[in-house]
Amino acid sequence: MNKVSVIGAGNVGATCADVLAHQDVLKEVVLLDIKEGFAEGKALDIWETSPINYYSTRTVGVTNDYAATAGSDVVVITSGVPRKPGMSRDDLISTNAGIVKTVTENVVKHSPDAIIVVVANPLDVMTYCAYLTAGLPSNKVFGMAGILDTARYRAFLATALNVSPKDIQAVLMGGHGDTMVPLPRYTTVGGIPVTEMIGDDELEAIVNRTKKGGGEIVNLLGTSAWYAPGAAAAQMVDAIIKDEQRIFPVCAWLDGQYGLKDIYLGVPVKLGRNGIEQIIELQLNDDEKALLNTSAGHVREVMGVLDGMNITG
Repeated sequence: MNKVSVIGAGNVGATCADVLAHQDVLKEVVLLDIKEGFAEGKALDIWETSPINYYSTRTVGVTNDYAATAGSDVVVITSGVPRKPGMSRDDLISTNAGIVKTVTENVVKHSPDAIIVVVANPLDVMTYCAYLTAGLPSNKVFGMAGILDTARYRAFLATALNVSPKDIQAVLMGGHGDTMVPLPRYTTVGGIPVTEMIGDDELEAIVNRTKKGGGEIVNLLGTSAWYAPGAAAAQMVDAIIKDEQRIFPVCAWLDGQYGLKDIYLGVPVKLGRNGIEQIIELQLNDDEKALLNTSAGHVREVMGVLDGMNITG
């Protein structure tokens, strides 16, 4: 495996391409955007860091030329518009679903065997849109959300406990947003359950901050985050390229797991050469199951909005 394409050269896409280049395991990263010269400029800027940061991965930028993405092993889709003031959720779904559908059609046409990682928002439903459009097995079309959410959660915990984030492991499930399902009893610090190191109230405050983590960045910057989302997408690609069989929370198509069917939702999976190698079913308690079902209900509602638009029909 030696080629990855990133569709959308905005902040998230360019960061993802930059991180992938630095990992130095790929021969080529193609960055594609519809804005003339934009991807070319970003890719050239990244390539010019190669002598400094000491890697060989070539970054190439193109304007809307999907032929340049041909034969990609993995394609990351970051295309879409952010929600603007006065824009309804349905407007956002309609606009971004149209974009994701067109992008996915072009991707599959030139790289029929590619694994597709979706990063466009609203995440769960855009992953569903790509799946409907691609006509690929569900293990090859999935979304990035859980790695970002757990990264935020672990970063906040590292700050609160004054420990290295390297030692914190965690699992989050459910939709990407306010209905995400944190699982504190599956959170450890150097193998120690986090509940032995922090009080319930402080932990709950961190969980609530994590749920609104994206909004916190938007309030500070006036735009969406990109360093952590871009790096999170790159980490997924890295696990696939290296066939690492890593355990990550990923937005995956469920077919009966957790009692849920025909829905894209964040669950722990094993990521490797074939994409999702296995969906891992945790033994959730009644409270956790209830939270997951509530989250699934919200995601189904949004999926229903997309179905009603007949964009992918």
